[in-house]
Amino acid sequence: MQFKRLTDLDIAGKRVFIRADLNVPQDDTLAITDDTRIRASVPAIRHCLKAGAAVMVTSHLGRPTEGELRPEDSLAPIAARLSALLGCEVPLVRDWVDGGFAVAPGEVVLLENCRCNKGEKKDDETLAQKMAKLCDVYVNDAFGTAHRAEATTHGIARFAPVACAGPLLADELDALGKALGSPRRPLVAIVAGSKVSTKLTILESLAAKVDQLIVGGGIANTFMAAAGLPIGRSLAEPDLVGQARRIMEAMRARGASVPLPVDVAVANELSAHARGNKVSVDAVQPDDMILDIGPRTAAQLSSVIAEAGTVVWNGPVGVFEYDQFAGGTRVLAASIALSSAFSIAGGGDTLAAIAKFGVTDQIGYISTGGGAFLEFLEGRTLPAVAALEARAQA
Repeated sequence: MQFKRLTDLDIAGKRVFIRADLNVPQDDTLAITDDTRIRASVPAIRHCLKAGAAVMVTSHLGRPTEGELRPEDSLAPIAARLSALLGCEVPLVRDWVDGGFAVAPGEVVLLENCRCNKGEKKDDETLAQKMAKLCDVYVNDAFGTAHRAEATTHGIARFAPVACAGPLLADELDALGKALGSPRRPLVAIVAGSKVSTKLTILESLAAKVDQLIVGGGIANTFMAAAGLPIGRSLAEPDLVGQARRIMEAMRARGASVPLPVDVAVANELSAHARGNKVSVDAVQPDDMILDIGPRTAAQLSSVIAEAGTVVWNGPVGVFEYDQFAGGTRVLAASIALSSAFSIAGGGDTLAAIAKFGVTDQIGYISTGGGAFLEFLEGRTLPAVAALEARAQA
C-alpha cells in the first residue's frame, strides 16, 4: 500500500484537519470509562502542534441523528480529557463546517461530533468539499472507521489539498500488511466466534493464505460436525457444515490444515456455576455443550503457535468469561505471548481476553479497529485507505 504519511510532511504554519477515532465508552453520567482511543490519538496531535501547525480534530461519538446534537452526543467530555492529556486547552467548536472559528499555529481545537452533520454517513460530496476548504492537510488517523465511506473518512480525502495517514492508521496498515501481505511463514490464523456465518468470508479468504487455520467457539463446533464428530447441544450452524467441509478440503489440497480439537470442555448449561468436564471429542454426549477446548488440544495448538512465523488472532476459543471455560484461551494467549512469531490481534472479545490474561505488552500489534480489522482480513478494500492511496498516486 502506497500512501502519504503525516510524519513525512512539512506542516509548519499549515491548517491540519485530523479525523481521529475518539468514540469512547461512557457511563450514564457521560463520564469516560476507557480513554484508550483518546490516548492512541494523542501522538498525531502532538506531532502537529510541535511542528507549528494549526490543528483541527474531529471524530464521531455514538450513533447520533444527523442534524441534531443531543448532550449525550457531544464531544465535550473528550475535549476535557484531551486537554488534560495534551496539557493545553482544547476548545470545542460546535458549528464548524462553514468555518468561522479561529485556530492559530501551535493551537488545537476539537470539532463537534462529525456524525451530527447532515450528509456525513452518506459521504455527501458538498459536505466533503466544505470541510476540505478548512485545511491545507487532511490526516486520517482513524483506522476503526477506515471501512466506512463517509464524508470525514473518504470524501474529504478526495478534495483536501493534501491527504495523508496519521501515525496510528499508518502503523495499523503496516502491521496488517506485514501479517498478511508478506508474512514470515508458517502463517497461523486463529478465528473464533459464535457463528461461521458472521466470519465465513474471513475464513474463505484466510483459507487461501494461511498454513494453519485454528478455529474456535461455535465456529469450531460447525467444523467438528463437518468432520463427523459429535457436538451434542453445542452452538453450531448445521446449514454451513458443507461450507466448513469445503474449506478443510481446500486447505488440505494445498498442504495446509484446520487442526480440530481432540478433547473439549463440556457442560450441561452455560453459567458461572456450570461444572466443566474434560472429554475426548468422540465422547461428547447428546446433552453436552462444548464450551472450550481441552488441555490436550490446547497443548497441540500451543506447539503450532510455537513454530509459527506469523500469528493473526481474532476471537477467543472458549467462553473465557467463565474461569472453568477459559483454559484454552489462556493457553493460546500465553503461547502467542511467548512465541517469537510476529503477532497481530484484533476484535473486541480478543482484546478483552488479552487484557484478562495480562499479555498486552507481549502481542506484536493490537489493532484498534473492530470492523475495519475484520474487513481487512476478508481481503476487502477499505474505502478510507483507498482514498489515501488514490491521492498518493495523483
